[in-house]
Amino acid sequence: MLDASQPMRLQSYLCGAWRDGRGAYKPLLDAATGAVVAEIDATGLDMAEALEHGRRAGAALRAMTVHERALMLKAIGLALLDQKDDFHALSLATGATPKDGWIDIDGGIGTLLNYASKARRELPNSRVLTDGGVEALSADHSFSARHILTPLRGVAVHINAFNFPVWGMLEKLAPNLLAGMPAMVKPASQTAYLTELVVRRILATGLLPEGALQLVCGGVGDMLDHVTGQDVVTFTGSAATGQMLKSHPAIICNSTRFTMEADSLNACILGPDATPDTPEFDLFIREVMREITAKAGQKCTAIRRVIVPRAAAGAVRDALAARMAEVAVGLPGDQTTRMGALASLAQRDDVRAAIARLQAGAEIVAGNPDDVHVASGDAAHGAFLNPVLLYADQPMQAHAVHEVEAFGPVATLLPYDSADQAVELAALGKGSLVSSLFTNAPDVAEEIVLGLAPFHGRVMIGNRDSAKSSTGHGSPLPMLVHGGPGRAGGGEELGGMRGLHHYMQRSAVQGTPRLLAAVTGEWTKGADSHDGTHPFRKSLAELRLGDRVVTERREMTLADIEHFASFTGDTFYAHMDADAARANPFFEGRVAHGYLIVSFAAGLFVQPDPGPVLANYGVDNLRFLTPVYPGDSLGVDLTCKAINPRADADYGEVRWDCEVTKQDGSVVAQYDVLTMVAKTWP
Repeated sequence: MLDASQPMRLQSYLCGAWRDGRGAYKPLLDAATGAVVAEIDATGLDMAEALEHGRRAGAALRAMTVHERALMLKAIGLALLDQKDDFHALSLATGATPKDGWIDIDGGIGTLLNYASKARRELPNSRVLTDGGVEALSADHSFSARHILTPLRGVAVHINAFNFPVWGMLEKLAPNLLAGMPAMVKPASQTAYLTELVVRRILATGLLPEGALQLVCGGVGDMLDHVTGQDVVTFTGSAATGQMLKSHPAIICNSTRFTMEADSLNACILGPDATPDTPEFDLFIREVMREITAKAGQKCTAIRRVIVPRAAAGAVRDALAARMAEVAVGLPGDQTTRMGALASLAQRDDVRAAIARLQAGAEIVAGNPDDVHVASGDAAHGAFLNPVLLYADQPMQAHAVHEVEAFGPVATLLPYDSADQAVELAALGKGSLVSSLFTNAPDVAEEIVLGLAPFHGRVMIGNRDSAKSSTGHGSPLPMLVHGGPGRAGGGEELGGMRGLHHYMQRSAVQGTPRLLAAVTGEWTKGADSHDGTHPFRKSLAELRLGDRVVTERREMTLADIEHFASFTGDTFYAHMDADAARANPFFEGRVAHGYLIVSFAAGLFVQPDPGPVLANYGVDNLRFLTPVYPGDSLGVDLTCKAINPRADADYGEVRWDCEVTKQDGSVVAQYDVLTMVAKTWP
């Protein structure tokens, strides 16, 4: 359990040891009570050596396969779940309510586990990834090319924001560790005590290779002076700070990859069909209120601009004002509290200053930023602020509304006069992470979403049909892109397995298919193949790339076609009517069903006896290339294309290249057969 009797002195974990700063420690205060929670400093630490230590550590990660890294992440995620009560207890000091803490802590751990699961489902158990198919560079298949992805040889430096001290770290660590790249995490100082605790618990598992994860609690010092072209820097925070870091001479000189998630004036749009008597109107009000109050509005995805039909502006204003008046603000641990505190008193000052700037083109219609009312706690010592709603009657001229982000429980109501204007208002934010639209009309969804998409990383449509299942406007999900163009930083995070690509180099490799197979671990046409024992009689321990079977041939008869049509009910005219088939520009007469061809192919290449092949679980990339007529004969060339043993099971997946030809050598069908094969047999 945590010892709260005295402030924690935060340490940095660098070069294999926990280290103290050498300067004056800065106190970090409880957001709701003003009590000292921790002290922080990283002065005098050797950042150049820490980066070198991480680069050396990368070799251990690169030696692991993707599945081994995924299982490592899974074990870490499960260990963190077992200890999450400690994290939630400390999270209260950040001003977050238990519900807010769930988003940060459980959401972060869930992201880690999601990546671990998706990687094992979607990626091969290898150390190199391929990107796209084979590019044939010669007619005789003697020279080809593949695109491959390999881990960068540097360190992923993550400079994170204060609002999500756990999720903000784990959502970046998951893809970078899966990619095989070590990380150095620099949390925002104000809430670094929670990040430090989680890092301590991760390191205590002993699951990570030494140097795969380092931590800096305090300033980065001269760290960025030492980044190289093999390093990656990610930043979450204000656009001004991000642009300053992005223009650092070392980052520019070395073309260091830099991903930024910055200020975002996200919008929520009420469709013109969503009048006050519709479910969409009620859902809209509920969503806006949730985004204003969750984490006290301190979310990069929070709704800042509420864009509504002018005729509905009064109803929306009244509904939001009434709900705002009911929000109980107070100590995050109090069961009656609905909204906790901002992260610090300084943060509250920043929000008040931003509200003052917004009033250049808008007026406050609900809430008073200078008169704080709390249900519990002390407004003089806690960073409390009641929700505030502004209204800009002429939103196209209210420039501050589209330029200033009040990073707290603040939103501005903007009326629009047409769907085009609603899109234009959203676009005035110059690029956002997310916008949402509440409508039940398909034509409205099409027009507005296509207008919003170029300016946003994500667009959510809400309506009555998804009310119970929707994850909401403000929830970044591991499988979806999190980022946005322009002001939002121009970067992307998450996005499922796409997220790994930020930490890997894409290279085009040219050569003979035999040598490309050695590099990629995938057989391609023109590479060596081996006849002999039927490959279905081989376990993974015996099977090799290029093992194949070339089958005997089978004639396709008219009786076969008619039997298949009668048996399946597929009596499409091209199979049953010679005149109608000849009228089709693709056929000369009655043709065999495509799935009959696939069925015949399976009958030709399958070895029927019990053996190491456990199951067929599908086909990929099936294409029918040449018609098959009665009298044609079919043969199959089946070749082992890829072997993917599962790290945590006694079987693996095998991908087979299947080519079906007819008597003249023309390719009738081409596809990949997918099977589950035992690692050993019997």
